[in-house]
Amino acid sequence: MGRLAGKRVIITGGSTGIGAGVAKRFLAEDATVSVWCRNKDHAAAIEKELPALSDVARVDVAEPEQVDKAFKQSLAALGGLDTLICNAGISVRHDFLEIDRADFDRVLRVNLHGVFYPSQLAARHMMKADGGAILISASTSGVIAYRRYADYNASKGAVLALMRTMALELAPKIRVNAVNPGYVLTPMQEAEYTPEMLQEVNSIIPMGRHARPDEIASLYVYLASDEAAYASGAIFTLDGAESIGSGAMTL
Repeated sequence: MGRLAGKRVIITGGSTGIGAGVAKRFLAEDATVSVWCRNKDHAAAIEKELPALSDVARVDVAEPEQVDKAFKQSLAALGGLDTLICNAGISVRHDFLEIDRADFDRVLRVNLHGVFYPSQLAARHMMKADGGAILISASTSGVIAYRRYADYNASKGAVLALMRTMALELAPKIRVNAVNPGYVLTPMQEAEYTPEMLQEVNSIIPMGRHARPDEIASLYVYLASDEAAYASGAIFTLDGAESIGSGAMTL
């Protein structure tokens, strides 16, 4: 029996990067998993890669009507819900003076509203059932300043504030925690940074490299498991000591 045997799990943004890594690891730990993603090609790819998934729902987490529909779909496929992982997120690299208002709104809607909508639905369900856990992919960007990511930083800071309030109000029946990854080598990261920029980032990380998605997934396994029964309202940072070593990235 795996550490997550019997756990029914929804992972938003679960088709690539950290989300896909978490989905793969959770299946290996005997969880029953539903993945949400927006991109049609990514949905097809994760279904092919992980045929053991119970459900793959196409959903834009910034749109409440789509979230409502996907939640009902996944709940039916899973037969209930024990853990929600809010992992969907986007970022756009640009100077503060050049941020387009539509981009700012979109980043906030996906990264903040996209946590609130499914979390509220999940919490309402869990309160009527046997409780559960809500885990949120935040970022070190929520606690320190990174240049050229003002909208992303703001969204992640807001997510951490939301997490703390949820943990207070939903205890003791529902545990709520946030994971703050640092630099993780994901498709989103590789799309924004050149190989030279990635190497420059590696040079200021004490561990000397980006994290792998499977390394972040290991922390999610613990937080979703019964071993973390007393963990709530906490921020778990996994960044290779980058945030305490550099203070703020300057790229």
